[in-house]
Order: sequence, then C-alpha cells, then structure tokens
Amino acid sequence: QVRLVESGGGLVQPGGSLKLSCASSGINFRRSMMGWFRQAPGEEREFVAAVSLSSYRTLYTDSVKGRFTISRDDGKDMIFLQMDSLKPEDTAAYYCAAGSGSWPSRRPIDYNYWGQGTQVSVSS
Repeated sequence: QVRLVESGGGLVQPGGSLKLSCASSGINFRRSMMGWFRQAPGEEREFVAAVSLSSYRTLYTDSVKGRFTISRDDGKDMIFLQMDSLKPEDTAAYYCAAGSGSWPSRRPIDYNYWGQGTQVSVSS
C-alpha cells in the first residue's frame, strides 16, 4: 500500500518559516520524482516545487523561487520543503506527490500518488 504522509504545517506570521516533511512508503522512492503542490480555498491545485531522482535537478514555481527549498533524503524515503519569508498568499493546503518520471514536472498528471495534505496558514 502506497502512503505519502505530510507533516509540519501550522500557523505562522508573515516573514516566518516552516519546514514541511513528507514520509513515503510502498513506492520505490529512489526511482520516484517527488513534488509539492498547494491548494487554497476556492482555487485550483498549483505546482510549488519538484525534485528529480538523486536530486540532480529541482524546479520551482516563480512565486516561491528564492524563498522555498525542496530536498530529499533517499535514506529515509522523505522529502522536505523549507519555506522562508512566508507571505499570506502562501496560505494553502500543501500536498506531497510522487511520480515515475526521472525529471521534475509541474504537471499534476505526471504524479501517480498523493498525500492527504497539511495546512499552512500565514497570518498576523
């Protein structure tokens, strides 16, 4: 059974930081391209960041470049999203996803498995 479990969400003030984690099981993690997506209320799910096999390449949406960092730990079958300089517009449910491609992708259709999400709220 495939499981992707996100953690680390919460309420933070603008300018603050959070680190999201995603623990995986039931997949060949080392051969999986991994990504983070987010969805705000009333909005479509949008791509945030992705990392290729062996961390050769990362990909970010423009609005988070320079503020968010995606990483993976193949020894622990986990990925992370370090989020700094958070803004109110970053408020959303954040989802971890796993895909079978080698290179990071922005397209939800390229991901086979999804987690249940963790809520991030940025507000003063």
